[in-house]
Amino acid sequence: MKTSQSNEPRTPSASSPSAAGDPAADPVCDPVCDLVTVPARQGLEAVDILRRGAADAVGPVLHDDGCDTLGFLVPAGTAACWDVPGSTCTETDGRGLRLDPGPPVEGSDWLLPPGEADLATDPAVLRRALGEAARLIEAADNCR
Repeated sequence: MKTSQSNEPRTPSASSPSAAGDPAADPVCDPVCDLVTVPARQGLEAVDILRRGAADAVGPVLHDDGCDTLGFLVPAGTAACWDVPGSTCTETDGRGLRLDPGPPVEGSDWLLPPGEADLATDPAVLRRALGEAARLIEAADNCR
């Protein structure tokens, strides 16, 4: 897996299986996703911000058993353009991530499992939520 930094998030093209309506790209095993990983405190705040929003804007979210990080599933191609400080975006390189209710990786579990969330979080919406979360955390820490 590799990470990348840039300014503009990308979304899947119309030729990607999920965008083209390919039945093989159903939500149970959609291979078209990248993973944005953030510190748990910021991620939990961002989940709260996203869930309070007017639209269902949050896709499946993973947490590690140590509760140190949260991972947001985002559309494939996001890693090529991701640049949010304090986070990383990892490509799946076509290996896919099985989206079923069981833990996808040993030592992790779903905070928001597939089927209870959108297929993926919109990268632009996630970017705004992570920025707002960082500002809220900084303000709370400065009040101590």
